[in-house]
Amino acid sequence: MEDKADITQILQARQGERHVVVLHEYPDPDAISSAYAHRLISARFSIEVDIVYTGEISHQQNIALVKLLGINLSRYDPKMDLGRYQAALFIDHQGTTVEEIVLALETAGVPILAVVDHHHPQERLKPQFSDIRAVGSTATIYANYLERGAVEMDSARKEHMLVATALMHGIMTDTQGFIRATADDLRAAAYLSRFRDADLLGQIVAQARSKHAMDIILRALENRQTIENFSIAGIGLVRAEDRDAIPQAADFLMTEENVHTAIVYGLIANGDLEETLVGSMRTSKLTLDPDQFLKEAFGKGDDGQYYGGGRPLAGGFAIPVGFLAGGPGDEHQKLKWAVYDAQIKHKIYAKIGVDPESHVDSRPPAKGRGE
Repeated sequence: MEDKADITQILQARQGERHVVVLHEYPDPDAISSAYAHRLISARFSIEVDIVYTGEISHQQNIALVKLLGINLSRYDPKMDLGRYQAALFIDHQGTTVEEIVLALETAGVPILAVVDHHHPQERLKPQFSDIRAVGSTATIYANYLERGAVEMDSARKEHMLVATALMHGIMTDTQGFIRATADDLRAAAYLSRFRDADLLGQIVAQARSKHAMDIILRALENRQTIENFSIAGIGLVRAEDRDAIPQAADFLMTEENVHTAIVYGLIANGDLEETLVGSMRTSKLTLDPDQFLKEAFGKGDDGQYYGGGRPLAGGFAIPVGFLAGGPGDEHQKLKWAVYDAQIKHKIYAKIGVDPESHVDSRPPAKGRGE
């Protein structure tokens, strides 16, 4: 792995402080395990770390990871006293999906100490330290920190075994079981294998999909349209707690013959007055860059930040609905979804460069799935 500056060099100068680690909206194993490793490293310098997120932890494997490893995460509350922190760190993302926290930190005068991530640079934050690498997972970067001596790992110590197990799971999930792993990811996994608990890892991986996740995958199958080897599915309204099912549905659509790219999206309600169009993109086409594709397809918001972005072979987007969030009844919601669904498809088809009327497959539209 390329020799990079180490997070320990930054933390050493901040001994005894209290930091907040901010995760993205719906933390996945890569984000959770990396934050867990960061907390272990920080403890070496007597730095207390709180880990916060804004959305939901709903994927069955994520719930199992948090429970089995005893990882303490806190859901962000606007009433939190951010002024008690001397610094903030962003792990496995660069702040583009948690604007509320970014603005709250700025208001509280909390400096952004570090960003550690493996996605393409987003330029939202200006941290003192930045480690953004073209690897399969952020867990790979933290495994590299550990291997270089951030913590003297000992397989006999439970907390070391747990963090190695978590990081291994983070690498596995973000590289599709090592199928998309880089040489750096594989080297990191080889290092972690000396400390991880294989039985515990097996328990986490073996968690079954929830019924709600299966229902959303079925909805994506019924609503998908295939055009130019793209499988595109709008799935209507989705509960916030089922947000993690959207990337699962995109992964599933990728298994269809002759499909190299899948995009699944839905409308998520976060309370009565806040809704967001959320989507996931997966691709096996090496010449297609999800980060560039989504940024060019959906553009920027009024704040100058892109609605979408990603990394090699995967990406996502989140577009706030704004004034039209909520509504007086189901019929209003159905009409609103029809408009947003058409607009998203229009943007995607325009980016692909095709006329959907002359290319879409003959699969009949699903009935009763607009809700």
